[in-house]
Amino acid sequence: MKAQLLELLICPRCLPAEESLALDILDEHNGDIATGSLRCPQCGALYPIVDGVALLDPQATEVQRAANKYETDEVVSSYLWSHFSDLLGDEQASQAYATWAGMMVPQPGVALDAGGAVGRFTFEMSARCDFAIGIDTSLAFIRAARQLMRERSMAVALKDEGLLRQEATIRLPDTWRSDRVEFVVANALALPFRQKSIALFSSLNLVDKVPSPLNHLREMNRVTRNERAQFLLSDPFSWSTEAAPVAAWLGGKAEGRFAGKGLANVAALLADAGGELAPAWRVGAPGSVWWTIRTHSNHYELIRSCYVHANR
Repeated sequence: MKAQLLELLICPRCLPAEESLALDILDEHNGDIATGSLRCPQCGALYPIVDGVALLDPQATEVQRAANKYETDEVVSSYLWSHFSDLLGDEQASQAYATWAGMMVPQPGVALDAGGAVGRFTFEMSARCDFAIGIDTSLAFIRAARQLMRERSMAVALKDEGLLRQEATIRLPDTWRSDRVEFVVANALALPFRQKSIALFSSLNLVDKVPSPLNHLREMNRVTRNERAQFLLSDPFSWSTEAAPVAAWLGGKAEGRFAGKGLANVAALLADAGGELAPAWRVGAPGSVWWTIRTHSNHYELIRSCYVHANR
């Protein structure tokens, strides 16, 4: 973990209070903390830093992490392809991340990519702001992203068919700055960051995967600046009771506060000057982009992700 991140961090267990964390360093190299811990003096919570990764998800346990499908090598390689396949020259590659990045206007400040998986959008933001942070609840995703941050390239074993694998090498463009990015394990419903500290916030294919979509947006609004801020949300709105109860969905139902389509409801929440995401956001025209996940060489998932970009 880069030491410069400490000034932004708070204890996610103590929210809505903002309690600073005390840092204990056991091993550090050139400002990158390899081993140590972050401790909350108020509640006593201890967040380890292991192999450079700060573990700041207050809800995760080792048992839960072991059962998480996103911790497997096969899923990690699938997401690495999804994020970086255009750099490999793959004819099936999606241009979604480049499209999303093009919507964010360069500006000073810190960017936060919630549910950023293996890091593509965080790297994109390193060329558009002063510093970019990617978070995810998957330790395997964050480890892969930090490996790319450190080494600038990575060999990936992509599933071909059955037990057969194809090796590909991801190489990051020079315009993506390793000194301007960091990745931590954290939860989008309990962000370990100070209020009004973020200039650019992105939530890509995440809002339909969290137990409380509205609380995710509330956390976004808590940490995002009241002025000179941008927010990008893109999602297929594949509502499922496996992720959240129907009552918590922000769309995809005929009755209730959030009846109708999810994207329209999110846009209305953002634009409401007296609502819970105030101060109001200026919401741009909606759109969509095709996002692709590769399972193996003969199986791809083509997903229409609907987006809205807002600023204030």
